[in-house]
Amino acid sequence: MSEAADLLFTNVKLATMVATAADGYGALEDAALAVKDGRIAWLGARRDAPAAAATHDCGGAWMTPGLVDCHTHIVHAGNRSNEWEARLNGASYEDIARQGGGIMSTVRATREADVDALLAQSLPRVAALLAEGVTTLEIKSGYGLEFAAEERMLRAARQVAQRLPVRVATTFLGAHALPPEFAGRADDYVDALCADMLPRLAALGLVDAVDAFCERIGFTNAQTERVFAAARALGLPVKLHAEQLSDQGGAELVARHGGLSADHLEYLTPAGIDAMARAGTVAVLLPGAYYFLRETTPPPIAALREAGVPMAVATDCNPGTSPMTSLLLAMNMACTLWRLTPQEALLGATSHAARALGLHAEIGTLEAGKRADLALWDIARPADLAYAMGFNPCRAVVNGGIVRPPHITPGAA
Repeated sequence: MSEAADLLFTNVKLATMVATAADGYGALEDAALAVKDGRIAWLGARRDAPAAAATHDCGGAWMTPGLVDCHTHIVHAGNRSNEWEARLNGASYEDIARQGGGIMSTVRATREADVDALLAQSLPRVAALLAEGVTTLEIKSGYGLEFAAEERMLRAARQVAQRLPVRVATTFLGAHALPPEFAGRADDYVDALCADMLPRLAALGLVDAVDAFCERIGFTNAQTERVFAAARALGLPVKLHAEQLSDQGGAELVARHGGLSADHLEYLTPAGIDAMARAGTVAVLLPGAYYFLRETTPPPIAALREAGVPMAVATDCNPGTSPMTSLLLAMNMACTLWRLTPQEALLGATSHAARALGLHAEIGTLEAGKRADLALWDIARPADLAYAMGFNPCRAVVNGGIVRPPHITPGAA
């Protein structure tokens, strides 16, 4: 470095999460990391550390990239514990959806909430994630299903990043369910979404990516294709809820559009895996929904691994199928339920999750030039992050070079 760093983290063990590392973690022990202008300026052996205006002694703690939760529906109104209870008494997810529950229950509550109300309900959920070292968060819309309500959701998502120290990537999920005013007219709704809702929201700067729910109780392959074409015409990347409840060929569809990710994937086929591998589409694994719905068909982890498809791990935080605000627990579930290795789980919550958001050039690994979004952990080894259940070893979090305590109390909206 030609100039002194702003801040030097020293007496630290680094899990760089560089994919080519032989140990899976890219570990550097007895290390240091320098920050300049909010970015990583240098990292390496402590004895070689550059000069800095300030020094932070980490006391031998481990440092990782800030965690990335790359699939959430965290901005919403309402509560669906009654549906959870109904499922425990024998109703299926599809039964509840067809009876007007499921996504539509949350749609009704969300349509009645203004931006301040959405923030008031959502900020505590976000704060729980930030306490566990999350520095980047994806937030989907999709509980409005009309322009005004979708706009409020996306504005609330943008305001989350103004209220709390977190980077937010917004995803428009207008093709989440068919609103009641379009009952029996799914193609008409898709027409309105593509011709009006999406272009207007994109023009307001509220949309970073576009998603859809391609499923028997969602939208068909052909309808999803139209949504993707509209998104790509606006220069927006796409991703997809794919193969969660059945094989609809969604993974192949999103791969054909160069999609960032295909998410869920319990019913993913070899053809879908091959398409994703060729397109570089990330597989986003969502064990919370699998656990909460008591599913029994796991994603084809071994086949994804063999094909070299990057696997991300996310909470899928939502009120109906994964009311989870712990990315560490999602990592543990991915390992215990699906046999990911601890290295794969941590890659899935850092490097691969960043790739699933198209942000891998900025975050996700500890490398010079990347944004200094970091997490410090009181752990013996990186595998501890996926090992413990209900325990949070996060000591401190760094957002763009600014050190903060893990726990934050959000102000009233």
